[in-house]
Amino acid sequence: MKFLAPIFFAFIILNPLHKVMAQTEKKQPAAVLNHIAVYVKDLKTATDFYENVFDLPQIPEPFHDGRHTWFTLGSAGQLHLIQGAKSSENHDKNEHLCFSVLSIDDFIKKLQSRNIAFESWAGAMGEFTTRVDGVKQIYFKDPDGHWLEVNNDK
Repeated sequence: MKFLAPIFFAFIILNPLHKVMAQTEKKQPAAVLNHIAVYVKDLKTATDFYENVFDLPQIPEPFHDGRHTWFTLGSAGQLHLIQGAKSSENHDKNEHLCFSVLSIDDFIKKLQSRNIAFESWAGAMGEFTTRVDGVKQIYFKDPDGHWLEVNNDK
């Protein structure tokens, strides 16, 4: 019994110290999205598309080589367009960028005024999908065939 007493007292004394040390350990913060890069065939066409369809503000890009356009996405990061793709590819709809808008109906009118075709997830032209959580979404392609989703900001 005398043998266990020092071990017991050492445990009582050191246990609170362990808790204090654990509370002072700093957890590594999660990674934050910096930018999304989209490889495009014609930079001017792609720039005009993203700037006018999504009203994205351009930001300065450091290269000044005529092959890059950078847009801010607010706190979400940046969108970088990079010229150099040899051709438009057939991309899978599962691999897409998604933008949220205040009014999906107003956004659909904007697409229609620009003759940009859109579809539901199932591929029904001119239709939208309503997810189980009530969010309405549409899908369409940029000039290089990259799929884009737009949903209402709900």
